[in-house]
Amino acid sequence: MTTDTYTGGLDGAVIAVAGAGGPAGRAVLQRLAREGGHVIAADADPERLAEAVDAARYDAGGADITGEIVDLLDLEASQDWAGRIEKDHGRVDGLVHLVGGWRGSASFPETDLADWDVLHKLLIRTVQHTSLAFHDGLMRSPGGRYVLISASGATAPTAGNAAYAAAKAAAEAWTLALGDSFRKLGGDDGPTAAATVLVIKALVHDEMRAQRPNAKFAGFTDVRDLADAIAEVWDRSPNDVNGTRQWLTPQP
Repeated sequence: MTTDTYTGGLDGAVIAVAGAGGPAGRAVLQRLAREGGHVIAADADPERLAEAVDAARYDAGGADITGEIVDLLDLEASQDWAGRIEKDHGRVDGLVHLVGGWRGSASFPETDLADWDVLHKLLIRTVQHTSLAFHDGLMRSPGGRYVLISASGATAPTAGNAAYAAAKAAAEAWTLALGDSFRKLGGDDGPTAAATVLVIKALVHDEMRAQRPNAKFAGFTDVRDLADAIAEVWDRSPNDVNGTRQWLTPQP
């Protein structure tokens, strides 16, 4: 049970990270925990989640990071997860959405609509379920934040990325609608919680650089820089970040 007094910011914040397995999750878990956050990570892959949590906990000096297998394609499971966090810690102060996935084609006519079915689940349905599940808890927090990681392809779709770009665009729209709910419920004083979208081209990490030492990865965002940008969302006022897209790569 988290008993410390929390008034905003990352120190003492209770933050859930969805889709935390993998290099980006590891970097985000470590960054949030180093700032004093109580971090609860979730992923559908037990092995990936355990590796990310163990590595981040070690890198952050034994910080407060726990992991839980959650089926975010199930609304009730997502709601149960949000409820458990708030019950165990007394509140929930953030949800970082890192659930990803990519499907593409060589050309527009070759688009496989089965890719849309997969991406709809991964990129849209998980946003819908987490936002609905955490909405009220974030409103009850003095520093509630919902952070979606999106892609520049949502703004500038290409012929071979129709399904991916459309799914990302829908996820952005849903998140901005969440932000509008926070704005309206905040009344004349403005929102107390915030929903924001961080836009990248793609992510890069040390293993990718080692595998492709001659690649430039132009416009890519390092996972550590992404983690920094996520952490900074809690440093800014809800009015500054709610309902916004923040570009971490050149805007097309």
